[in-house]
Amino acid sequence: QVQLVESGGGLVATGDSLKLSCAASGRTIMSSAMGWFRQAPGKDREFVAALTYSGGTSYYADSVKGRFAISRDVAKNTVYLQMNRLKSEDTAVYYCAGDFRRTSYTSSYYMVPTSYAYWGQGTQVTVSS
Repeated sequence: QVQLVESGGGLVATGDSLKLSCAASGRTIMSSAMGWFRQAPGKDREFVAALTYSGGTSYYADSVKGRFAISRDVAKNTVYLQMNRLKSEDTAVYYCAGDFRRTSYTSSYYMVPTSYAYWGQGTQVTVSS
């Protein structure tokens, strides 16, 4: 059974950095596209970043491009989201997701929540202005 557990959220000031972690168990992340999504109060869940199962290609939402970076450590079976130059509009619950299909798709696949079968419980990120 696949489990994803996020950590690293917290309260930071505008301009600060934060690094989120997503520890996977049950299957290797080498077999999975991994994504980060976020959801602010009263808003839909939105795509933030994704990494293909090969680890060779990453995708980012325009709102975070140049500020956030997704990466993985296969030995630790963990995916990370490094968030720099945080803004108040980055405040949300951040979710890690995986599809575990060991297949490559076109870019649009990675940006849709329904592409991912497995989700973590989320971690709160609050950026104070």
